[in-house]
This record gives sequence, C-alpha cells and structure tokens, in this order.
Amino acid sequence: MEIYKVIGVMSGTSLDGLDIAYCLLIYDKTWAFHIEKTKTIEYSEYWKNKFKSLIKGSSHELVLAHKEFGSYIGKQVAVFCSENKIIPDLIASHGHTIFHQPEKRLTFQLGDGNAIFSQTDIPVVYDFRTLDIALGGQGAPLVPIGDRLLFGQYDFCLNLGGFSNVSYEDNDVRVAFDICPVNIVLNQLSLTLNKPFDDGGHFAEAGKVNKGLLQNLNELEYYKLSHPKSLGREWVEKMVFPLFDKYNIETIDILSTFTDHIAIQISNILNSKPESSVIITGGGAYNRFLVKRIKEISLCKIHIPDQILIEFKEALVFAFLGVLKIRNEVNCLSSVTGARRDSSSGIVVS
Repeated sequence: MEIYKVIGVMSGTSLDGLDIAYCLLIYDKTWAFHIEKTKTIEYSEYWKNKFKSLIKGSSHELVLAHKEFGSYIGKQVAVFCSENKIIPDLIASHGHTIFHQPEKRLTFQLGDGNAIFSQTDIPVVYDFRTLDIALGGQGAPLVPIGDRLLFGQYDFCLNLGGFSNVSYEDNDVRVAFDICPVNIVLNQLSLTLNKPFDDGGHFAEAGKVNKGLLQNLNELEYYKLSHPKSLGREWVEKMVFPLFDKYNIETIDILSTFTDHIAIQISNILNSKPESSVIITGGGAYNRFLVKRIKEISLCKIHIPDQILIEFKEALVFAFLGVLKIRNEVNCLSSVTGARRDSSSGIVVS
C-alpha cells in the first residue's frame, strides 16, 4: 500500500474562490481517497477584477500577475498547513485560467508554481494543460482520469461549475468534454439583480422560458461538434451574451431560459445511456431548480454527494493528477483531449 499526502488547489472560472483540499491518495492495486481537510478562500474584489482585466491586459501585467497569484496561493496553502498542523508531500495547483484557445495552441493558467514553492518549501506540480495543447489536444478536460480511477462506480461523472463537463466510458474508452456554460453565465446574470449567484435557482424558477432565445441557444454550432471539444470564457462572450442582447426580456426570464438550455444540453448527453447512474458535483449541484430540470428531462438516476465532495472534487482530482505526475504515469487522456498521445502532464518544482 502506498499513501500520498497531497494538497490540491483549484480556482474555477465561476470565481467562487480558491479551493484547497488536503487529501490522502491510497494505492493498493486500485486507487482510493480520503478528503481530510478543506478550505475555500473567497476572492477579494481585487482578485476578481484582476482576473477579468488580464484578459485584455498587457503581457507585462500578465507576467507580474502570474508571479503575484502564485505567491498568493503559496501563502494561503502555508496558512492552511499551519492551521491544520499538516506537512503534505506535494502541492498540485491548477491555477486560474485566463486564456483557453486550443485552436490557437493557447492556454494559460495564472499562478506560477515556482512562487508557490517559494512560500511553502513543498514540492509543487502545476501547469497541467500546456503539454497536451502542444501535442495537438484541447488541454481539457483533465478530470476524466480521476473519474475513471476514483469514481468508476458511476456511469457518468457530471460537473456543474463555470461550465458543465461530463466524463464516461464508451466501449472501454474514456470520453469527456465540456457540454455547455453554466455558472459563468448564471452568475453574470445574477449580478445584474444584485446577487452574486441565483441561490437555489429561485430567480430562474420565477421567470418564463423565451422559446425564441431557447431555440437560438440550442442551435449554437458548438453543440453540433463531435468531441473532443472544450469551452472558454471567450466563446461565451462571443456567442452567448450577444444573443441575450437581441431579446428585450427581463433578466429572470433569461435566467429561466438559460437554465432550461443547460438542462436540455446535459440531458441530450445523459439520455444516450438510459437508466444510468450520474454523480453531480460542482457549485451547480446546489442549484435546486437546475437539478430538478435535469431530472425531469433526463432518464438517469441522479446522485448528489455530500457537501465536501460537491465542492472539492476538482481539487481532489488535481491532487490525484499531481500524484500520477510524480509517479510518471498517464494523467491526461488523449481519448478525451484529442492529443496525439496520452501524457504525464504538469511541471514539477522541488
């Protein structure tokens, strides 16, 4: 039996905060895990504004922010370790995605691993996406290897974060891709109602579905593409938000329409395996109305796990990816990214 004590660090596109999870990864012919300690540090307005501004900022600003955010992550992890009296073997950090344009061979996650290491003196694995991009892949999704080895008892692993993404086995080949935007859109709409998010989907439930807008959303070209495929903020700003501007309707009606759009697109995938089991994680699992609509439209058995797994599954999986990297084992599947080959992705700093 081999036991790895690892801190996984995740920062999602929905800007909820920095997720830190201290995990035990146990290998004894098969993999098992325990999430021991967790913490989410809510982002200040400084960091929220910084993430958004960097998309159109200068190269100099980007390089400075890369070092600054890495140092910030390192300091937060150091405090977390001190508070919990733990000494992990490894830190695995996803960073925060600023650019993701795989068609241009471009992806960039903010948060320099060298800066993390300088604050913690703990080995760091970071930059998990760029090798796959260089090998012709999408650089995403990365979670499916964790889904296969840690959550293989479910037919589908569905994450509802900034985007919805799914992972499943198709003829013994792992398939995974981004389905559609979720919180990256719902949260932006909720801000216009002076709320950071649509708590439980109450706004959406109170609205009315606009059939014209729903049809326009469902006809977006992305949904006709075969996998592998992935989404980024740039696509949302170019393809989704302009559609809203064409309709003079209340925000709650846009929320209602987009929630139905999410449920339809997700159910289109889940219904390929009727009566299958689905585990849902990510912040969207708390959106009661969205989950209700998925249950109504799909034919699957939906499982919502405990709060820790809902909120920290991605941090857990990146901890796992870090372990696979230091074991020099495959942690990025070409079957889901479209790369020329599988890879052991990430940069190690020690």
